[in-house]
Amino acid sequence: MREGPTGAVTVDPVTDVADAETVAELFGRVWAAEPGNLPVRRELIVAMASSGAYVAVARHGGRVVGASLAWFGLEDDRPVLHSHMTAASPGEAGRGVGLALKRHQRSWCLERGVEEIRWTFDPLVRRNAWFNLTKLGAAVTGYAVDFYGALPDGINAGDESDRVLVRWDLAGSFAVAAAAGDVTPPDAEGLLAAGALVVLGLGPDGEPVPGDAPVPGELVLCATPPDIETDRRERPGHAREWRQALRSALGGALERGWRATGISRSGWYVLSPPEAQT
Repeated sequence: MREGPTGAVTVDPVTDVADAETVAELFGRVWAAEPGNLPVRRELIVAMASSGAYVAVARHGGRVVGASLAWFGLEDDRPVLHSHMTAASPGEAGRGVGLALKRHQRSWCLERGVEEIRWTFDPLVRRNAWFNLTKLGAAVTGYAVDFYGALPDGINAGDESDRVLVRWDLAGSFAVAAAAGDVTPPDAEGLLAAGALVVLGLGPDGEPVPGDAPVPGELVLCATPPDIETDRRERPGHAREWRQALRSALGGALERGWRATGISRSGWYVLSPPEAQT
């Protein structure tokens, strides 16, 4: 099924070895993998596609421009789809490739009676947080320290693989609003002016500034670095400082039951306390 106002981008299941090879190579380019050490091999993609897992490819003008890979799992005693990898080809930014893939994935699940998709992402990467929370209407519900262990690819090498856990309630109000393009990002500046509690702030030189512990019943704000990807290349020590600070602040709040359902345009996670969640 193809879904969504995404222009000429189309999404279809992977059905043959040639597409599987293309998907494996695309993931290798996106994750800057070394030759012979692709994040996922062609034969695994073929096996997953033939056994009923979710493997899809996005095209624009006949070219493969993105792909997604996911499988069924059982979490909290109910079936969910675990979305492991979704990526657009380098140079395809702004074409809506990722959105087309995730909307297709949502429809694919709902057609099969699966109402939740889960995945992980690096909470330091603002654009990923914006996409997941604002564009999709998903929520961040947990924090995993060094989730994958050491990763040798060109994106993650040299840093611990901390991840936040994402739940996408496909029929929930946030996801439905996001599908209609009707999600308003939180006004972090207004919340700050009103005295909102900050568990991690942003200093004048882009450094993390530890804040206060979460207070029961109060929503809290947590800053993110403006450009962690550049920091990793040019200021690795600064990037590691952010990793430790966010692990303590965001991870601590999530462990206490807070949940991030929004991120501002300026990169502030907004977390609601357990009492405010429905």
